[in-house]
Amino acid sequence: MAGENNSAVTEFFLLGLTENPSLATICFVIFLLMYLITCMGNLGMISLIRFDSQLHTPMYYFLNNLAFVDFCYSSTITPKTLSNFLTSKKLISFAGCVTQLFSFVLTASVECLLLAVMAYDRYVAICNPLLYTVIMTKKACAQLVGVTYIMAFIHALVQTISTFRLSFCHSNVINHYFCDIPPLLKLSCSRTFSNEIVLYTFGTFQGIFTSVQIFISYIYIVAAILRIRSSEGRRKAFSTCVSHLTAVLIFYGTTVFIYVRPISSYSLGRDKVISVFYTMVIPMLNPLIYSLRNQEVKKALKRALNRIKLP
Repeated sequence: MAGENNSAVTEFFLLGLTENPSLATICFVIFLLMYLITCMGNLGMISLIRFDSQLHTPMYYFLNNLAFVDFCYSSTITPKTLSNFLTSKKLISFAGCVTQLFSFVLTASVECLLLAVMAYDRYVAICNPLLYTVIMTKKACAQLVGVTYIMAFIHALVQTISTFRLSFCHSNVINHYFCDIPPLLKLSCSRTFSNEIVLYTFGTFQGIFTSVQIFISYIYIVAAILRIRSSEGRRKAFSTCVSHLTAVLIFYGTTVFIYVRPISSYSLGRDKVISVFYTMVIPMLNPLIYSLRNQEVKKALKRALNRIKLP
């Protein structure tokens, strides 16, 4: 597609994950099952926390928001990806691409910041248990979540405007299965140096800010746990952190590898596969991680099932 600027581009063509029809059918079935598990897991977690009064605590307030973000996060990418497996014309409109990119950056940023907030919550609960209810009030929790959404909105807005001010005059074929920043920068015929600076600066700042905060929180948490005399007390304290720490390692391990690198080092074929983990696998795993590793969630689920069984 030729044109002087991006106003001439009305739609993009997504290459997707595979052009093999047989493999596309297999991928469709696998990703559909993953998306159904994601929806049931996250919506189930939201319902469980909402209707079980024993889970109305700051920790589960943040987990409720994480489940909501994971549902939105996956729904931003997966439905369009699934539909593209069934058609040879993997088209997305220009406006649709803008919306998808903005929504993706917004939800991914909220998730990143929420994981940092949840680390702070665990720090207060374990290191300052007597002041926990005083510090983590409903108002304080709502303010922390509100700040994450505001910061994520600003990040998403800056990245979206920065990306779509570029010209796309040589081709409208995106070598990816969704509208992401690196493949769009590769596609542009404009100078992308300033965009790379914006991407790297925001990605590095957000990644370093949250990872350092999480790291420091866990230094204090581990020190506090080691001071607990009883092995049962240490086990209970540590068990409340294992699920969160697992989610952090999986999320940061993939997103940092993708976004905190020079654009010249990107291999879109390889990075597409890695992207599947943080766009589809992580939103599916989070509710499983927090339910399978959390005794309170298991007990709440049993109570919910018992209520359903009652006539």
